[in-house]
Amino acid sequence: MQIPRLFSLPLLALLAACGAQADPARGRTGSGSDTGTTQPDSGSLDTGVADTSPDSSEDTTADSSEDTTQDTTPAGPTIEIATWNTARFFDRVCDSGRCDAAQNDYEELPSAAQFQYKASQLATGITRQDADIMLLQEVESQDCIDALIAALPAGRWPVAVLGEMGQDASVDVAVLANGELVNVIRHRNVPLPLPGGGSTTFTREFLEVELLIQGRPVTVFSAHFRSKSNDDPARRLAEARGAAAIVAASAAASPDSLVVLGGDLNDTPDSEPLLALTSPGILVRVAADIVPNDWTYAFNSQRDAIDHLLIANTASGGYVAGSATVLRDATGGLLTSDHASLRASFYLP
Repeated sequence: MQIPRLFSLPLLALLAACGAQADPARGRTGSGSDTGTTQPDSGSLDTGVADTSPDSSEDTTADSSEDTTQDTTPAGPTIEIATWNTARFFDRVCDSGRCDAAQNDYEELPSAAQFQYKASQLATGITRQDADIMLLQEVESQDCIDALIAALPAGRWPVAVLGEMGQDASVDVAVLANGELVNVIRHRNVPLPLPGGGSTTFTREFLEVELLIQGRPVTVFSAHFRSKSNDDPARRLAEARGAAAIVAASAAASPDSLVVLGGDLNDTPDSEPLLALTSPGILVRVAADIVPNDWTYAFNSQRDAIDHLLIANTASGGYVAGSATVLRDATGGLLTSDHASLRASFYLP
């Protein structure tokens, strides 16, 4: 059922002064480029290749403690969308010239065996999730995407889009999809007003990918907001406000599409950035119905939900209530990542 569109004018007004870049000959265009000046930040992530094997990992699934009497029988076709931070999937080239782990350098230079092992482990994790669309974070380059696709079942992911920032040692977002690619729009250089004045941009590419899944329109956004390492909360809040405006505009322009935002947003559901996404009423966090089992990251014994999927309720389609699932192993992460993945089912338009 189509929900009446209720838009926040202050959010949408942000886009009037902003530009977004579409891939050449792919439709909507604007100003800006794919590259930026912000250096990647590491967050609270492992700095080495984990020694976790599929055989020693036990998946656990977060179950909802909510009312199980609610009828969630699909009214029509459904798809699975998942988000997963791959945790510093670096390629075999030391772009920065500083890749010495002994010196705590940010960029890593894996051996050929380590690189292939990481790709294989990520492919195992993606296969376990059995999704139609994967929103990935912390993938350095096209070489990483190519290695990942080669490790996955042949033909399973005909769409693979990298949100490359073009900087040394950048860890970027990506989208894999089992469908047809329609359009790619990059919002990396959209000016974002800061709460105290001035402006910034997205820390990493804010990647918009328009697809046809089972012949039906789906738009997804893969995001990775500013981490809390050397924290800049004002920038993360600006990213959230800008993302809310961009997603709202996309939903308004494509009311017949399913529109979903996902990624490592580096903040919890009660934080100011997440409330900036959800409080206008356009975006709904789908894992709210599995609290407290919605956590995706553990650090110093604290478990937090920082990886999220949100649906635009002003467009078409819908979330299958109770379907949100967190995939994690005994470490709290999943395989070679220190992040668990989040997956949910959605009704197609």
